[in-house]
Amino acid sequence: MNWSPVRARDHGITIGTGTPGRFNAITDVAGVTVGQTTLISGDGSLKPGLGPVRTGVTVVIPRDDVWHKKVPAGSFVLNGTGEMTGLAWISESGFLEYPIALTNTLNVPRVANGIMNWMIARYPEIGITDDTLTPVVAECDDGRLNDIQGRHVSEADVVQALDSASSGVVQEGTVGAGTGMVSYGFKGGIGTSSRRLPDIEGGYTIGVLVNANHGRRPELVVVGVPVGRLYEAVPPVAQTLSPGQSEGSIIVIIATDAPLDGRQLTRLAKRAALGLARTGSTARHGSGDFMLAFSTANIIPHYPKEPTFQQTHLADTHLNPLITATVEATEEAILNALTMATTVVGRDGHRVEAISLTRLRTILDHRAK
Repeated sequence: MNWSPVRARDHGITIGTGTPGRFNAITDVAGVTVGQTTLISGDGSLKPGLGPVRTGVTVVIPRDDVWHKKVPAGSFVLNGTGEMTGLAWISESGFLEYPIALTNTLNVPRVANGIMNWMIARYPEIGITDDTLTPVVAECDDGRLNDIQGRHVSEADVVQALDSASSGVVQEGTVGAGTGMVSYGFKGGIGTSSRRLPDIEGGYTIGVLVNANHGRRPELVVVGVPVGRLYEAVPPVAQTLSPGQSEGSIIVIIATDAPLDGRQLTRLAKRAALGLARTGSTARHGSGDFMLAFSTANIIPHYPKEPTFQQTHLADTHLNPLITATVEATEEAILNALTMATTVVGRDGHRVEAISLTRLRTILDHRAK
């Protein structure tokens, strides 16, 4: 019998040596909020445009009024078979000035419209006397379970997620953008984790949120144990892909209150790939692996009146604890996505099982002896 979903750490799986924040979530970085809209309806055979629906949207808001109080940001693309819109401007400017949205591949334009609607409602001079915007929307393919052609995430769903975004506990697994996702042959989805550095290392917090839709069953590694290979001899049907089907993807969002600039945040984003690798991923040819990092420590003003402004800057020689924290939190966030997910039956009766926590525990205990 499978246990009810629990987070990896609550199941006795400890990643690294760092200490999580209060919620062990990206929202442990003060001011960061997360909102989600989950869409589940219909059963049976796929009727393109009608359902069944197993999808949603997840948004991360770096801080209130991020348009006028921009956050430094950087990004890294480990493998580019996918899309995260807006990265060219982040790379050029070194900052982020609107919310981040995660959704499915074909829903990117509608979700971008939703962000623009929300932003224009809050800042009605956008595109008139104010600047325009290029929303950041990251996608993963949920077509194995969802009627992806239907593009069921509406602009209103995006606005709802943004309006409901909150701090504190973040729902994980089969929610929001993670509703139709598959990871390592198990049900995947949204996962999050955090680390708080000791005061002697600055007392900074790193928070990570992922949408896990990557990897094949034999690849999965949990705390160094090849769980995927030991779990069962025959791979699940959901992982038998035709040449035209996606290998899946992962989106990693990193937040911190450490005073880093865009260059340093790009360096952190690269390190998230190491946390991903610790769970067994090899960033396969058809996988889209996108990492975006931002810092809430400094404010980049929208239209500064003075030609110069001051920022606090952490020296590169003090980055190492943040690098370690990023790797650990990314690894744990991915495992949380797996252990918190629930079994889903989607279009055409496709069934993706959640990982059996009982079986996982048995494998880990046996290897520990």
